[in-house]
Amino acid sequence: MARRYWKRLPVSVISILLVASVTAWFLAKPVRLVSPETLGYRCVDGVLCVEDEADLEKARKLRAEAIQNVSDKLGAFRKPPRIVFCATWDCAARFGLGERSAVSFGTFGSAISPRAWKDYYLRHELIHQLQAQNLGTLKCLLLPSWLLEGMAYSLSGDPRVPLPQPWEGYRARFNTWFASIGKDAMWQEAAISF
Repeated sequence: MARRYWKRLPVSVISILLVASVTAWFLAKPVRLVSPETLGYRCVDGVLCVEDEADLEKARKLRAEAIQNVSDKLGAFRKPPRIVFCATWDCAARFGLGERSAVSFGTFGSAISPRAWKDYYLRHELIHQLQAQNLGTLKCLLLPSWLLEGMAYSLSGDPRVPLPQPWEGYRARFNTWFASIGKDAMWQEAAISF
């Protein structure tokens, strides 16, 4: 069935899709989280990837603890979250981190920079992956930053107080909203209110 569908697509459409995919791979570096193995990273079960094999156990422990923490607060992941742990800034650059500590790309995964090997950074990125799973990647592009980033900074237990603006304002606004609706209604309210 799928084979017949592709045969009906004009060659021009297939060419555009192919060019767009290749272009995204080279220009939108977080797209590389779709398949970090192709860049030479060792991935365990396709979801835990490390630049340096010596870091595997530390990364495994950080990931497991962060998943448990986020799941306890926000509900279970439907899809196991992929995380790429970078030991060097060269690795971080391959995923387009620049000056950022970490980045998530929808439900495809998160890349963690050398300075972000901390529990709250990891929980922050996992919250972004859970947002994409529960609300949809496209919906997350349209939701207000105070909701997405405020949730991630607040519920990750980020100890930095105050955060630089606008992040501290986002966290405060999320906390006010969250207190008014509660944990049980959060995903539903976020999906329908914005």
